[in-house]
Amino acid sequence: MELRQLRYFVTVVEEANFTRAAARLHLTQPGLSAQIRQLEKEVGQPLLDRSGRSITPTATGAAVLPHARAALQAAQQISHTVDEFTGLLRGHVRIGLISGAALGEVDIAAVLTTFHRDHPQVGISLTEDTSERMLAAVVRGDLDIALIASTGAEPDPGLGMDIVFDTRINAAVAADDREFGSRTTLSDLRDRPLICLSRGTGIRGVLERACAAAGFEPRVEFEAAAPPLLVRLAAGGLGVAVVPDLTPEHAAAEGVRMVEIEPELRGRLALTWRADRPAAPAAKVLLGQLRIALAPRAAIRTPS
Repeated sequence: MELRQLRYFVTVVEEANFTRAAARLHLTQPGLSAQIRQLEKEVGQPLLDRSGRSITPTATGAAVLPHARAALQAAQQISHTVDEFTGLLRGHVRIGLISGAALGEVDIAAVLTTFHRDHPQVGISLTEDTSERMLAAVVRGDLDIALIASTGAEPDPGLGMDIVFDTRINAAVAADDREFGSRTTLSDLRDRPLICLSRGTGIRGVLERACAAAGFEPRVEFEAAAPPLLVRLAAGGLGVAVVPDLTPEHAAAEGVRMVEIEPELRGRLALTWRADRPAAPAAKVLLGQLRIALAPRAAIRTPS
């Protein structure tokens, strides 16, 4: 029995599907199936029930599962302890960022550059995705650290979270639009064509939760991956963009005018990680550097 076979078994149980588990483990499905069969042969009992649409553990598999997880965690902790004891910082850190974060209010690239210079033996993987998917990846352990946009939902109790940027979310309309004054209510936007980030992003989550509380669904007609494109669409008169607040000078340069939304909506960037289990030394060091580097951004910015 090998640790990797236990990891394969745990992953199949978590995904309830051989195809998804194989993709997560970067294996072929036949290769993964063969490893699970070898593990079952060694323990002398079937561990997985393959008869249904979803893969589920057998009674034996359910009994083995907590021990398999404990063995994997113990092996990981041994590796971490040896690394820390010998002072060798190596390994691999997996980071997730919302689109545009490295070029926006928080300079992740500068922190990663410094970390790589100081610790060249540590590999770094960088992924851009929606906040929703990255948060799930952190919970699963597929990402070590993620910079997400908070939707305002209650965070997982097993996660650590630092708010590193906080700004008001407002409406951007074309500069020559005379239908809006300097303020509007969320209810006034009920029947307006809205321009917003795609589902799974923080701002979209904040908007949908606020609209649901007001008793309606937002009429989102245009979606884009980053706020700058939303602003350009609003400047063209295609609708009302729901975006982080812009200064009057920035808004004028983009051909839009900012309109405050009431009740107030907030957009927050959060650095998040698993706080309920030991982190690898490399991830622990990088997380500490990110928390220090991004801490000044925690000051709340409000519209001028």
